[in-house]
Amino acid sequence: MTERIARMLHAVRSGAHHVYRREVSFQSAETFAGVSPTRRVTERLKEVLAAETPVLLPDEAIVLTRTVKNLPPIFTESEWAEISGSHFIHEQGRVCNLSPDYARVIRNGLDFERQQAVSMLEGADAAQTEFLTCVIESIDAILAFSERYRKAAADAGNEIAADCLSRIPHQGAKTFREALQFFRILHFSLWCEGEYHNTVGRFDLDLLPYFEADRKAGLLDRDSALELLEEFFLTFNRDSDLYPGIQQGDNGQSMMLGGVDADGKAVYSLLSELCLEASRELKVIDPKINLRVNRNTPIAVYETATQLTKAGLGFPQYANDDVVIEGLVRKGYDLEDARNYAVAACWEFIIPKVGMDIPNIAAVNFPKLVGDAVREDLSGAADYDAFYRAFRERLFRECEAISASIHDLYMIPAPLMSLCMDGCIERRRDISLGAKYNNFGFHGVGISTAVDSLAVVKKCIFEEHSLTKAQAVAIVSGAETDDVLLTHLRYEEPKFGDGNALTDDIAVRVFSDFGDAVEPLRNERGGCIRAGTGSAMFYLWCAADVGNALSGHRKGEAFSANYAPELFVKNRGPLSVILSLTKPDLKKVPNGGPVTMEFHSTVFREEDGIRKAAQLVQQFIRHGGHQLQLNSVNRETLLDAQRKPENYKNLIVRVWGWSAYFTELDREYQDHVISRQEFVV
Repeated sequence: MTERIARMLHAVRSGAHHVYRREVSFQSAETFAGVSPTRRVTERLKEVLAAETPVLLPDEAIVLTRTVKNLPPIFTESEWAEISGSHFIHEQGRVCNLSPDYARVIRNGLDFERQQAVSMLEGADAAQTEFLTCVIESIDAILAFSERYRKAAADAGNEIAADCLSRIPHQGAKTFREALQFFRILHFSLWCEGEYHNTVGRFDLDLLPYFEADRKAGLLDRDSALELLEEFFLTFNRDSDLYPGIQQGDNGQSMMLGGVDADGKAVYSLLSELCLEASRELKVIDPKINLRVNRNTPIAVYETATQLTKAGLGFPQYANDDVVIEGLVRKGYDLEDARNYAVAACWEFIIPKVGMDIPNIAAVNFPKLVGDAVREDLSGAADYDAFYRAFRERLFRECEAISASIHDLYMIPAPLMSLCMDGCIERRRDISLGAKYNNFGFHGVGISTAVDSLAVVKKCIFEEHSLTKAQAVAIVSGAETDDVLLTHLRYEEPKFGDGNALTDDIAVRVFSDFGDAVEPLRNERGGCIRAGTGSAMFYLWCAADVGNALSGHRKGEAFSANYAPELFVKNRGPLSVILSLTKPDLKKVPNGGPVTMEFHSTVFREEDGIRKAAQLVQQFIRHGGHQLQLNSVNRETLLDAQRKPENYKNLIVRVWGWSAYFTELDREYQDHVISRQEFVV
């Protein structure tokens, strides 16, 4: 790390740039009465960008810093209540979790993209004309904003930034530096339009042409390229606290590295490697790094990536091309699009440029389904197979009911995002109304708890007769609270993740049925439903709807995060977890959901530990695992951070599909991280 980057990193971590922020009084939503939502979004973008004050921070060459803290609402409370009352609103009702076509816009420049929109005005109807006009005005607002920054840079004597902005974003980028600055402008502006969880996408694929051209021309060497990347990475952290999701840090700035291109050619390059190095040196939470790998990925790549785990970043998150691509093709994605997959804010697979999928639209609470089956179906079941059929029927009905409940979807228009998505300008149609792919994703929550509970039904009730049906009903109903019995169920009965044939076979069946349950379902946009193994924040929310479980889970306890063994259970080591959790055919549930494993920080102290952890990841991929997170944790450190948060401002943890500063999390999420198992190798 150069001294310049070190100074910038210190400034970002200390929040020195926050002094430039201010609340702005914008026109109230009432002034938009009778104005279309598309026009409202555009007027807000123009107003916000016009209110931004150009700031040139010390040492920086890649500019743009948010000075306006607030985005004004475009609907009054009564207007939004009316919209919400007649439509299904996903999260905040805004476009989110997309992977824009940064590469095309950076290559073409905004002058060219503007002309394309102008050319489509001919023959457009009134609604199409309004959409295209709003796109054009959004471009003009960005160009005016960038010109103000160019003048400010020139006045400040920042010749690098001023020279760069004299060409882009009007023209397409010619150099790696210009491409990075252009990317920053687009990403910055999308936040200002009102979208959120704006992903970074396939960065090493999109920016590789500029990187290689500069290297060939002698404009970049390894050190200068790394310095540029580190400055670019810091820009994501300059404003990220203004983009919270469920928790601070949940901002969706996810970068995908590696994998293959549309023709199946490997993408991993020196640029990919430098991105990993930049992330490891900076030790900041953004961008969140995801790494696409396959059965042939060299161990050296895993060892490099494990250095980030050692740094305590909670990433990279690994995705297995061998499983993911085939799973997406099974769900109807064209092969070239499936090969181009990236991830949404957390882990869900999305397709850059052409996907308007909503991969986190709902969740299936598996432990609740098992508990309901125990209460209502167990007494009449002659054997385990009969009971499982009752559970399976509940799973199918639940998926059908969730799917049926999602109708009349409304999303706030996003003209600027539409510019960055394939075909929207040609169709004269906002991205909020759909794209080539319009699939919905269901999370699968508490699957290990459900599998372990089903194992108790099979083994203890129908095979060994060590537990009566009445006892089982009493446990899930809260009438049986014998701590000795619940402790036995938790610690002594077979658990998914132990490499146990009983639980593994049940899990295989559950996942297969989950995939089958959603297979015939279609949404109102013509898309399919994708099942997944992730849980997101539902590991707390769904747990609140479940009391005691036959697995030994107690009322009030959370489920494990994502695809992982239950909390608190004994484990037989990380290899047994991998052997168990790779048994199901996860191509049938291609919405994603990583196996989440915490390793004690001492594992990574020596090179031997790095090598063993890397080999573990390699084995996971070769056994057919689809996603994996390895996290370096230390329970004693986390507990001390709760007691003395002022001493741990830069302590990073993995929360579910994203990383955050531990002391910024609500207590319930802190406690969950602390309660997770710590593995050693």
